Amino acid sequence: MHWLDLPAVKWATPIPLLLIIAPVVWRVFRGTWKTLDDEALAWRRDLAAAGAIDYRPLVALTMTALILVMQEYFGRGDFFETTIHPAIDRYVFAHPGGLLNPAVYGEMYLRLWWALTRIGGYLVPLVLWRLFFPRDHLADFGLRVRGLRDHAWIYALCVVVMVPVILTVSRQRDFVEYYPMYKAAGRSWLDFAVWETLYLAQFFTLEIFFRGFWLRALRGFGAGAIWSMIVPYCMIHFGKPYLEACGAMVAGVVLGSLAMYTRSIYAGFLVHATVAVLNDGVALYRANRLPTALTPLSPRHFTFLLWPTLIGIAWGLALVVVSFKAWRLWRARSARPDVLGTEGG
Repeated sequence: MHWLDLPAVKWATPIPLLLIIAPVVWRVFRGTWKTLDDEALAWRRDLAAAGAIDYRPLVALTMTALILVMQEYFGRGDFFETTIHPAIDRYVFAHPGGLLNPAVYGEMYLRLWWALTRIGGYLVPLVLWRLFFPRDHLADFGLRVRGLRDHAWIYALCVVVMVPVILTVSRQRDFVEYYPMYKAAGRSWLDFAVWETLYLAQFFTLEIFFRGFWLRALRGFGAGAIWSMIVPYCMIHFGKPYLEACGAMVAGVVLGSLAMYTRSIYAGFLVHATVAVLNDGVALYRANRLPTALTPLSPRHFTFLLWPTLIGIAWGLALVVVSFKAWRLWRARSARPDVLGTEGG
């Protein structure tokens, strides 16, 4: 048994890791948090001077609670099996030889339902928000792309950190048993491609929801909007491997702070997408279940043997980007010692 699987070790592992990571996160994002608090204070002062009340937290938190509850009860497997699956069976019985084939793609339909309920729920605020606050701009929910290239080094830094973490955690039994969530992902390249497309689309809308909508709607909370966001964000990870659920607390703070620093959700999405694909790929590699068949029913096979090399190249490129950024900062600091004051957030 791997030492991280020992209960006496596993339960306490996040505590020292959080104590190590916390000062680093504070050092990187303290400027961002201070800016958020200053903006929130000015915002509340303006509201007080106008004798107005900000109803955005009321609407946003009520909307969030309803969305998450509906996703939990109507997006999970038991609802699919009792309600959606029988409807598919009836359709197939009435239309034999059609496109639907539950015998082959039954689990794919389940994961499609799961993804659609997540995607649909996370996009609800984009549809309804302007009904309550017509003067708000939806682009402010982190959807602006301006400045994305300037912040690419932050994405690279996250990749440099996360790849070794994933390779370490992937040695745990619960990691290999849990990922990919779609258990037939290794059956064929078609299964793998469809699943990753659904998975990444779900992550994109998740970033819009938690790091775009939530943080903007609760801007009156200042940096507290980030801390409040990580509570439900951590809770949606319940059922996943223990260390991942604990890691969601750190990821929530980092991705939330990153979104507020860049005023965009795209860097956070790229981090999330990279980690998600790596999780699935590494888990399949560890279990020797990487896809070879082109489709579940195809006799044609293609074996890709360069997964470790591909991961190494991605990590190396990210390290080069981070190193180049560090070199530029060092040169700038040598020329103007005060330049870093604008880089920390």
